[in-house]
Amino acid sequence: MSSPKKSNEKSHLPAHSLTAEAFAQRVLAWHQQHGRHDLPWQQPATPYRVLVSEVMLQQTQVSTVVPYFQRWMETFPDLATLAVAEDDQVMALWQGLGYYSRARNLQKAARYLVTEYDGQFPQELAELERIPGVGRYTAGAIRSFAFDAYGPIVDGNVRRLFCRLFTISGPPLGSAVNKKLWQLAEHLTPKQNNRSFAQGLLDLGATICKPKNPDCENCPLLQHCQAKLQNRVAEFPNPKAKKVLPIRQGHFLWQSERDSLWLERRPEQGIWATLWALPEVNNAPENASLVGEFQHTFSHYKLHAQVWQLTNLELNEAVGQPRDIKPMDAEQLEQVGMPTPIRKFIQQQLKR
Repeated sequence: MSSPKKSNEKSHLPAHSLTAEAFAQRVLAWHQQHGRHDLPWQQPATPYRVLVSEVMLQQTQVSTVVPYFQRWMETFPDLATLAVAEDDQVMALWQGLGYYSRARNLQKAARYLVTEYDGQFPQELAELERIPGVGRYTAGAIRSFAFDAYGPIVDGNVRRLFCRLFTISGPPLGSAVNKKLWQLAEHLTPKQNNRSFAQGLLDLGATICKPKNPDCENCPLLQHCQAKLQNRVAEFPNPKAKKVLPIRQGHFLWQSERDSLWLERRPEQGIWATLWALPEVNNAPENASLVGEFQHTFSHYKLHAQVWQLTNLELNEAVGQPRDIKPMDAEQLEQVGMPTPIRKFIQQQLKR
């Protein structure tokens, strides 16, 4: 079993702050009375269910994840079924959650564990971190929730809680702040009751120490929160510098015949990798009519897309090179993974 790393983090704690033991006791007591105990991945909290839930919860709210998690577990109840699943089936189930690389990483993790560990999960943190798509946080979450063992965690909720509690300044995702937060997590995480402790930390951030309008008066750590004592709660975590996203033009083709629509599988690299979408071209084709437009915001740019219907030009001639393109009827369209803005556009057009 992994043992807690020794840390010199005590020097980062205010002299009048709680000890690590007292901190854990307060979090545990609060969680027992006020925390979330009925989330679907908690019953039972197997390593596989924890892995799936944690990957789904990355940058996605609990309320959104719950129905996706339930459908996923009905279709892929264990590592073995996920490992042999077709790519289209995996992507179709992930449809709407976004960040599709997470779904691909889940399947890579399943295949890795089936091959390397005979379908079982290792328990050591270092081994867990070697699973494809599993980083430091997810490894700690699996240790905490599935094995009820020492597993420090730092996600957005913990980051916000610690930055306020200890008035940690600096870019919230910067390396210096990140190092401090993980040192704190390693120091404050207890050696027992880790499942309840970890859930308590996440729940405090999600329901009490919220990004806006935090419920400070009901926080079990109120008397020790440096941001509250200094009347600076709104300052932490320090806001990220706002950036203006560039706008990129996109051009897609609408080619339909006999109640079927032509789609192409996107390349394995880049935006919407391996998903099915309307064929994309570099420029607006000549002798084409505009079917419609849509916009979508990615993390690094905004897409302004125009969809064109060809008139006197063959589809293969328009795309200019051999690609994985084929017609799909309405039933097939529902069974493949497709980018949400593309699917919405297609549905709107087909209703007309």
